Amino acid sequence: QVQLVESGGGLAQAGGSLSLSCAASGRTFSNYAMAWFRQAPGKEREFVAAISWSGVNTYYTDSVKGRFTISRDNAKNTVYLQMNSLKPEDTAVYYCAAAPADNFYLRRYREVDFGSWGQGTQVTVSS
Repeated sequence: QVQLVESGGGLAQAGGSLSLSCAASGRTFSNYAMAWFRQAPGKEREFVAAISWSGVNTYYTDSVKGRFTISRDNAKNTVYLQMNSLKPEDTAVYYCAAAPADNFYLRRYREVDFGSWGQGTQVTVSS
């Protein structure tokens, strides 16, 4: 298992931006596909974005396409989520997650496909 720690959450106004980071440790970071999930109050956790081990390929859920950007720096063992044009419905606890690298190419983006999780960071968007 790889250990994951998120940071960067907070409060933003609608239309604003926030950037999240997730630092990994314990295993070779480049062996993993990485993803961001989120869980809003009273709702199930949902997939947001994923990135391949190299960072070349990315995949987003439709609701964040064009607004969010996932990226990674394998030299720093860190994955990022840049969130622009934020909406109140983006309010949630955001989690980063890691999965074996092949999962990205097999399009395995369910919660059960990711074996390592961070503790989450709160993002609140006010209207």
